[in-house]
This record gives sequence, C-alpha cells and structure tokens, in this order.
Amino acid sequence: MKTFNDFKYVTSGIEPKEVLEYFEQLSTIPRGSHNEKEVSDYLKAFGESHGFETIQDDVMNIIIKKPGTPGYESSPTVIIQGHMDMVCEKNEGTDHDFTKDPLKLYVEGDLLKAEGTTLGADNGIAVAYAMAVLASKDIAHPPLEVIITVEEETGMGGVIGFDKKNVSGKRLINIDSEEEGVFFASCAGGARTKVILDVSKEASKMTSAYKVQIKGLKGGHSGLNIKDGRGNAIKLLGRLLDSFKFDYEMVSIKGGSKPNAIPREAEVVIKTQDQEALSQAITCLSKVFKQELLQTDDVEITFESQQVEGPVYSEKTKSQVIDTLTLIPCGIQTMSFNIEGLVESSLSIGVLTEIGQELVFESAVRSSVKTLKREIIMRLERLAQLVEGRLEVLSDYPEWAYNPNSDLQGIFLDVYKATTGKEAKIDAIHAGLECGFFAEKLTEVGDGSDLDMISLGPDMANVHTPYEQLSLSSVERTWVFLKEILKALK
Repeated sequence: MKTFNDFKYVTSGIEPKEVLEYFEQLSTIPRGSHNEKEVSDYLKAFGESHGFETIQDDVMNIIIKKPGTPGYESSPTVIIQGHMDMVCEKNEGTDHDFTKDPLKLYVEGDLLKAEGTTLGADNGIAVAYAMAVLASKDIAHPPLEVIITVEEETGMGGVIGFDKKNVSGKRLINIDSEEEGVFFASCAGGARTKVILDVSKEASKMTSAYKVQIKGLKGGHSGLNIKDGRGNAIKLLGRLLDSFKFDYEMVSIKGGSKPNAIPREAEVVIKTQDQEALSQAITCLSKVFKQELLQTDDVEITFESQQVEGPVYSEKTKSQVIDTLTLIPCGIQTMSFNIEGLVESSLSIGVLTEIGQELVFESAVRSSVKTLKREIIMRLERLAQLVEGRLEVLSDYPEWAYNPNSDLQGIFLDVYKATTGKEAKIDAIHAGLECGFFAEKLTEVGDGSDLDMISLGPDMANVHTPYEQLSLSSVERTWVFLKEILKALK
C-alpha cells in the first residue's frame, strides 16, 4: 500500500482532517476513467489493512464491508457508494500528464482547487468520506457496505459490471451530489451517441491556410450546467462555418474532449485566398457571440496562418460537416411539469474528432422520461440519415425513479434540520447517477421498489472543468451530517 509518512498536506490544519487527508492521498494517484488500476489497488490495500472483508471484482470495483458498531450489529445494512474515477481536463498550456502526475492542490480562502486541471472532487470526496468512516473508531453506524466503482464518467462501466451477489444492503447513500442540503431522490437516464460521417478527401487548390479557434468558454457538466445557457464551442463553430460566404477548403476540424462536458474550445483549419473575407466574418460573428453570451461566457475567436500540406475535405464532406453542426440538436429539450425548474430532457454535443477516415460527433443525451430519451435518439438517427452518416448509441443507462415511500428522505430532512438548523430540500438531478443501475441490480424485480436510495454531497462548482472547486467549510458540515445520519440509521 502506498505510504504518506512524509507527505505535505496543503489542507494541514483544516477540518475534517481525516477526510481531507484521504482526499489529498487520492489526488496523488492517477484515476482518469479507464486508468483506475492503481487507485483500485490502493483502496483494496486500504480495506485489507484495516482487517475488513474487501472485494476487488472483475472490472476493478471495490467493495469493503465493515460490521456495525456496538448496539448497531443487527441494524439494517447501509451501502455508501461513490466512484473512484474523475474527468481529466486541463487548461491549454498546463503541463500535466493525467496518466502519471499527481494533482497540484491549493487552498484559496474556503476553496480547494487544482492548478490548471480538474480537482477530482467529483467524485474523490465520496471516496474520502467513505475511507474516513471505515477507518474511524468512534463513529456509531450500522453494518456498512462501501461500493466504489470505476468508469462512472465514461458510461458507468463499473456499475454495469457490478455483481449484486457481493452486497445485501437495501439502504443506499450515494455521495455524488454537488450542493449541500439538497438531497437527490431521482435522476435522469441517458445515453452516449455518435453521429459518424465517412470522410472523403481531394487535392487542395489553394495555398494559404489558417487555423480558426473558438475558445474562452466556461464549459461545465453537460447535465448540471445545461440550464445555465453556457456556450457550446462546437455548435458555435458550426454557426461560424455556415456564415462563411467566401470560397474555402476545409482541412481538419475538432472540438471538445469529453462527451459529458460542454466543450470550451473548438477549431477548424481551412484554406482560402480571401483572408480579408475571413477576417470580416470572424469579426462579425465575434460580436454576435459576445452579445448572445454576455451573461455566461467570455468567448474569443482567433485565426492564424498555418503551414499545411496534403489533401482537404471534399466539397461534399465539407457540406455534410456544416449540415450536421447546424442541425444537430443541443441544449434543453423539455422542462419538467412535476418539479419546478428541473430540466426534463436535454442533449449536448461534447466531442468532434476525426478518427481514421471518419468524423465523429459525440453527444450526451439525458432524460428523466424514458420515452423522451428515445425520441431524442430518433431525431439524431434521422439527422444521421439526412447527412448520409450513421448513428451509434453507447452507454444507454436507466433513470432513477422517485420513490414516494422512502424512509431515508424523511430521516435526512430531520437530521439536517437538527444538525444545521436549516431546512433541506428533496430534489431530482438532470444528470446520470449510478443509482439508476443500482435500482435495477439490487432489487428483486428490478424497479427499485425495495431499495431506498438518496444522494448527498458538499458544495462544489465547475466540475468537469479546470475551474473545479470544493468548499472546505461545506466538506466539514457534510461530514458532521453524514456521521449523524449513520448514527440515526439504527
């Protein structure tokens, strides 16, 4: 097991010491999705070192079981659940290798941040809370089953591969929410989709090449931040290209880096002999975009000369690209009539990339209503047919239906009021939580009816971006609350 005897904690002196130290230890271990072996092995060694039954399953999920404390031995088992992987995003110019480099954490006032990269509080803070509970000697709690999954951020591969034979609990506390005092009791289902175009190329007839970039956008989580109206760099690039009325060739195009993040940057390389027309078009659209996004983003469009050799996209491929970018639906599709302010269905194109001889337009579809999810996917399929492409549907995951008979909801509201003096809120989230899969896997009939679940978390912001931040005071309040919840579940 990795040791931290001489480790220098940037949160030294800040409470809760036990939680934050585990979070900092996790931050030294690479844990991007599909690169979780080292962190999985670390958690396995942690569980075994404390003498707990520890299971590392075939997909590297970790299950750690701890008996109930005195007086709680026969209480109903409680599952504490989170995921070990994180979204790996960094600012342009940041020198960081997510496959081997530790995150560089720093404290700014009440906030914990990382230098130029995502912080990984989504969902490292859940793992840190769970480790602190497991390691504790004085927290009263029922028998615990801690489940830490892999690959949540790239399609929930860990929970898909999870085998229910390894656990028995019927009360599940998911720690993957991002607002203190707001407890989620329902979540959206979703899917990852790819519209794929075959690329044809031809010899170039022009000599002057330019790289055009859209950048400076905030980005964010494509579920949680979809309601904020933030600009999508890939969609903006489509509008920019559609505005070009001069003669040009398209050399390459790309944008975004994660399908579940709103893309902050996108670029296209073109060839044209009319630099003046290019400059005028960019100036015009810059003004339009800045006005449209005045309240949400700082958007910048730049272009610079490039040295480019080789073929360019055919006119047909260029036309298909522009048609796809302008027609692909993106943003809020419907709002809920049951929960005020809740986005019911949405989608966001997150990645545009050329792979081999194909262009791939990857979107994240989300809906708390299964039929609306299917309707959005149908529209994407029709779009793919119109542009002579094809649609692939990946990582189709279920919604988590609201349980009106939940005991946990009432307990959470009462304990939060007693702990903080404030009223908490039961809500739904327009993002995928692993609870939807657990509702299918850990119940007798697969509808979640005999599994009581709820989701909590401390305050954090700008997840899935290099501006991710975690409130340290909220971490402490949530820790106190979590301990009181476990005490109350006797």
